[in-house]
Amino acid sequence: MPRLHRSLLCTGIATAGLSLSLASHAEGLSQIATFEVHHNLTAELDPETTVTAAEIITASADGTLLIYTDSPAERLGFIDITDPAAPTAGGSLALEGEPTSVSVSADTALVGVNTSSSYTSPSGFLGVVDLSSRQLNAQCDLGGQPDSVAISPDGSLLAVAIENERDEDHNDGELPQLPAGDLVMFDLAADGTPTNCEAPRHIDLTGLAEVAGDDPEPEFVDINDAGQVAVTLQENNHIVIVDGTSGDITDHFSAGSVDLEQVPTEKGSLTANGQLNGLAREPDAVGWLDNQRLVTANEGDYQGGSRGFTIFSTDGSVIWDSGNTLEQFALEYGAYPAGRAGKKGAEPEGIEIWKERELILVGLERAASVAVYRDMGTNQAPQFMQWLSTGVGPEGLLAIPQRDLFVVAAEEDDPEAGLRSTVNIYQWQQTPPAAEIIGADDNGEEIGFGALSGLSVDSNGQALLVSDSVYPEARLYQLELSSMPARIRDVTPVSDADGPARDLDLEGIAPAAGGAWLVSEGNPEQGRANQVLGVDADGNITERFTLPEVVAERMTRFGFEGIAALPGTDQGGERLAVIFQRALEGEEGRARLGLLDPTSGDWQFLSVALSDPLSPVGGWVGFSEITPLPDGRLALLERDNQVGERAALKRVVTISLEDATPVGPESTPPLLETRELVDLLPAMAESQGVIVDKPEAMSVDGDTLVVITDNDGVDDSIARTRVLRIPLPEA
Repeated sequence: MPRLHRSLLCTGIATAGLSLSLASHAEGLSQIATFEVHHNLTAELDPETTVTAAEIITASADGTLLIYTDSPAERLGFIDITDPAAPTAGGSLALEGEPTSVSVSADTALVGVNTSSSYTSPSGFLGVVDLSSRQLNAQCDLGGQPDSVAISPDGSLLAVAIENERDEDHNDGELPQLPAGDLVMFDLAADGTPTNCEAPRHIDLTGLAEVAGDDPEPEFVDINDAGQVAVTLQENNHIVIVDGTSGDITDHFSAGSVDLEQVPTEKGSLTANGQLNGLAREPDAVGWLDNQRLVTANEGDYQGGSRGFTIFSTDGSVIWDSGNTLEQFALEYGAYPAGRAGKKGAEPEGIEIWKERELILVGLERAASVAVYRDMGTNQAPQFMQWLSTGVGPEGLLAIPQRDLFVVAAEEDDPEAGLRSTVNIYQWQQTPPAAEIIGADDNGEEIGFGALSGLSVDSNGQALLVSDSVYPEARLYQLELSSMPARIRDVTPVSDADGPARDLDLEGIAPAAGGAWLVSEGNPEQGRANQVLGVDADGNITERFTLPEVVAERMTRFGFEGIAALPGTDQGGERLAVIFQRALEGEEGRARLGLLDPTSGDWQFLSVALSDPLSPVGGWVGFSEITPLPDGRLALLERDNQVGERAALKRVVTISLEDATPVGPESTPPLLETRELVDLLPAMAESQGVIVDKPEAMSVDGDTLVVITDNDGVDDSIARTRVLRIPLPEA
């Protein structure tokens, strides 16, 4: 579990026993492009209001065309990746129902389509789509609601899992809820079209599982080289092996359960000190490693979630189980969905097997990530290789071996917020980029982090970070910036007289003798005041300052966002400069800069001009951080609240206090104009991922400007935390 804690000011770096994440790999996957799938919407649909999604994804035989299911729009979408680094919209095909899964054989896409009128009257068809014309040429009745489809490696068989899913609002979601699901098999011609469209083989799966055996709900299917179909019955916690040609059930077994230690179990927590026993695996996706071994992503369902993945033999023996390692990697990479800690954690859902490179790729729905492992062979534990950040809600994983590509379809789409469903494209390369930041102590054990909101680097090069109110416990992190990736080496809780402080929203940090200065953003709606806090080396709060009432009563919820310690002058001692995020009531177009004398507690004020929004959808612009520059100016992070293609303003500006005359709280403060120092958008776009909303923390390390992004604790946001290192421009 994370170590809490050593002193904030401890020094010395140990190199023994460091995390595997600090090791570099000669080969791996690099993200080369992101495609926002709203670009495939037809002209009559407004992309700013229409929900769309890429869920399950496949590719044409030559790997130049991606085909994905779009459930909200009831369409099949197409993306041209002739140049994988520059994907283009390929249009879409309207279907008469909700597509749930798709696979390709020859020049034919076979898609499961749900047309159910209710949970008790499930129905659906197999759509046969000609990829040359991109037209629906045939429909094969399935007799129920399809979930997953899979084609055998030789292209002769198609398996369809008919789930007939349960109503989670009925009887608290408990099974049984008939009608039962089954497995449907089709024979395929050389062109990929079904030869038994009118009479597919239905394989009864009832009476097998110990859990609700009369109501099997098949979830996912995969077929191996021998024509064996692996079927997961997720809610039944069972796996069935079927001979795809004869329809005979050759093996079936319970997926079993696991006991977990050192995992977060309290909502909002990043502390891996929980224990969970007897968790049913309840597997979702399944993939064949070879004809004797299969691997499952154990998402869990109504009985919880075992938070890992498992390699089984065909007789049901567990060859290897990941245990708590996915949870710990999610913590280490700052991708842990703490809001889900009390439920299913990182929630592994997808599996893809890239046999040519001996890779197991595990999609983590709630962590917005994919864990990459190398299959080391029979009876061997797989080797962790990489952690990939994806779009939000990775659902479909696809290896395209003939082009050395890997693709992830991420389904979450929120047009109003600008967070769009994406398809991320990765390429196998000799020198993939390393992670930019991890959390690992000197023994190599994970330290969970996220929602990083303030950074300070002192004159000795010691860096400290804070995270915001996404987590109930206020935290300070010790950051080693000199390593690649940057490494969080220790964590210290902020404490008051009653123990760990829990009513803070830390947004900024500045060095202080023997400790640090912090700012906590207030929220009038929650009765929380904006505060400047002094803490000692152990994180204990020693001083508190709030705003004068005449200013505090005009505050909105966009309050304190950064703090900088200014050196003393002949006229007085140290001052603390506190930047507000947005305008006070009645002061539109500007944000306050408060100057606090920590000796007397007196405040003075200036105002700083805010830019107008540049995004075509508007939004707002505010400041996120303040830090001193070596020449005496102050640098401010200025950003809009837009994400992805809507993002238009993410930059660093400067102000000078040299000729400024601050005033007291009763007066109107003079206005300071800003000058642009750095446009951050080019650096933020270099990763080829979605441009995130919040460059949030900033400081100067020698001749380098360091900017760190805030991932909102992986709450419907991109999980990746960026660390931008930008040579400090000259004045």
